[in-house]
Amino acid sequence: MLDKIQYFDKALFETLKQSAEESPRRRANLNVHKSYTDMVQRLFIAMMPDSYVRPHRHVQSHKWEFFMVVEGELDILFFSDDGEVENRVTLTARGETCGIEIPPNTWHATVCHSPVVFMEVKQGPYEVTDDKGFASWSPEEGSDQVPNFLASLKQAAVGDNVRFLKPLFA
Repeated sequence: MLDKIQYFDKALFETLKQSAEESPRRRANLNVHKSYTDMVQRLFIAMMPDSYVRPHRHVQSHKWEFFMVVEGELDILFFSDDGEVENRVTLTARGETCGIEIPPNTWHATVCHSPVVFMEVKQGPYEVTDDKGFASWSPEEGSDQVPNFLASLKQAAVGDNVRFLKPLFA
C-alpha cells in the first residue's frame, strides 16, 4: 500500500518550472488524476510571467475550480460580462491568502509576475470541447495582441475595463 503514495516535493516543482520555461505556452502541468474522465481533476501547474491565460469562465453549472499556490504568487482577476475588473485577488504561498474556489460561470484569468506553482482542483470529467467559454473581448491565445493585453491585465485595477483593445481583435 505504501508504494502507491504519491509525493510532491520541491524537486518535482523545479522540474515542472523547467518544463514551463521550455514550453511555447510558458506553462506546464502535472496531472495527479489518472484520467480526464475522473470526476475530480487534480493537477499542479507551473506558470511563467509571460504565460497568457485568456479570460474565461466554466459554463457548465457544476464546474467549480479551486486554486492553491504552493510556490510564488499569482493574481486572479474577476470580470463582468463586458470586461470590467470586478475583483483582483493575490494568492501567495504561505501568505495571507493562498487558495480560492471559483464558482461556475465566473469570468476570470490568472497572471503572475514571477514563476509560480499552484495546484488546481476542478470538477470532472474534463472535456476539451466544452470546458471553457472564452471572453469575446480578449485576444485568442497566439494572437500578436496578447503581449499588450497581458501587460494591461497585469496592471488592471478594480473598476478598469480591459476591453479597450477590442477593436484590434474584431
